[in-house]
Amino acid sequence: MRHRDPAWNPAAGSAGAGLPRVAWGKGLYVYDTAGRRYLDASGGPAVFCLGHGNDEVNAAITRQLERIAHGYRYSFTSDPLEELEQLIGAAAGPGFESMVFVSGGSEAVESALKIALQYHTARGARARRRFIARRRSWHGNTLGALAVSDFAARRAPFEGALTEASFIPAVNAYRPPAGVAPEELARHGAAELEREILAQGAERVAAFIFEPVVGAAGGVVPAPAGYAALVREVCDRHGVLMIADEVMCGSGRCGSWRALAQEGVTPDLFAIAKGLGAGYLPLGAAVYHRRIAEVIDAADGGPLTGHTFTGHTAACAAGVAVQTIVRRERLVERVAAEGPRFMAALSAELADVEAVGDVRGRGFFVGIEFVAERATRRPFAPELGFAGRVGRAGVELGLLCYPVSGIVDGVEGDAILLAPPYNATAQELAEIVALTSRAIRRALAGRPAR
Repeated sequence: MRHRDPAWNPAAGSAGAGLPRVAWGKGLYVYDTAGRRYLDASGGPAVFCLGHGNDEVNAAITRQLERIAHGYRYSFTSDPLEELEQLIGAAAGPGFESMVFVSGGSEAVESALKIALQYHTARGARARRRFIARRRSWHGNTLGALAVSDFAARRAPFEGALTEASFIPAVNAYRPPAGVAPEELARHGAAELEREILAQGAERVAAFIFEPVVGAAGGVVPAPAGYAALVREVCDRHGVLMIADEVMCGSGRCGSWRALAQEGVTPDLFAIAKGLGAGYLPLGAAVYHRRIAEVIDAADGGPLTGHTFTGHTAACAAGVAVQTIVRRERLVERVAAEGPRFMAALSAELADVEAVGDVRGRGFFVGIEFVAERATRRPFAPELGFAGRVGRAGVELGLLCYPVSGIVDGVEGDAILLAPPYNATAQELAEIVALTSRAIRRALAGRPAR
């Protein structure tokens, strides 16, 4: 299937009639069947947090497959499932003992939405059916997750079949609302949420869902300091649940295992995937706090969501191996320490490039936004497809980044995402900086992709 949105396919259009055929990978590098090597600077879509071909993870998967691939969840529990629950609970913090394992981020968000609805039903608040999300957000590709996502290109074919949700403006320090001072942005954003809750009627609102650091739809946009705490207060004031979508920014990617932990904020539910299993097998989870679990368990005995492959045994074994390595090697702490240096190196290398408007992010999750004019922050014309140009230039140079478009208003705005593995060496990070700079400069020079 060919997607026109470059965020789906960083190499779109760069390989003639088709994409390169992958052959193998090791560490940061991926090789195609023609023998070309690519430095995977974005970890695919921020997935491969340990790189490719990790021997310890592969061995754990093999050992599990030699025993049994999967014990169906209604017939069995398993050691890998219970071990992964313990690892997640320890990393997530007090109260997060309950979770539903799924096959990816979209299912994790979908499950979180369903658990929120089940919770309100169980406590006799069945009128709370509505969700509120933010503009320039992406929460997944199932119909429920898509309904709370504001990504025009991905929603368009399905409009009319999506559950109605409310959207409040994005909270972006690089592109703040007119007349809002930087120090007021967090309070302004929280006030917009409260206004929408009151407009809909608090008794009808189930939850507010947001990405602590917006990924594909915004080009890595961290929420301003204090925003999450103010949102927590608004939600508590009106009985609205807080769902943190940490599929892309969580599991250590931003320098804390829960992205919101840096804000000192505890959500009611959060969704994780990507870095949870590092791409070795499909894996995600919807994790919910004890205060939610107690209500659901008392009414229904447990969450009324799940799939055939929920808690897949081999996938959980992969997750246990990944999270064991992350914990043993203190990789989240490494991301917290090295992330600012990586971002500073990118900023310094690109300081003379007028088209680079903003270099932002947290940890090993970095976005580079492109503009036609730095002083006014005017984006490139969308028909130029500049993010895709950078992606194609990167492929020519042996670099894989993650281009995204429409990040300003759904149509205009270009950026690339970088998300190296947590164990990337200083030399590898320096290579990413150098190749990224070359790719951007090549795209600006207008050199043909082929």
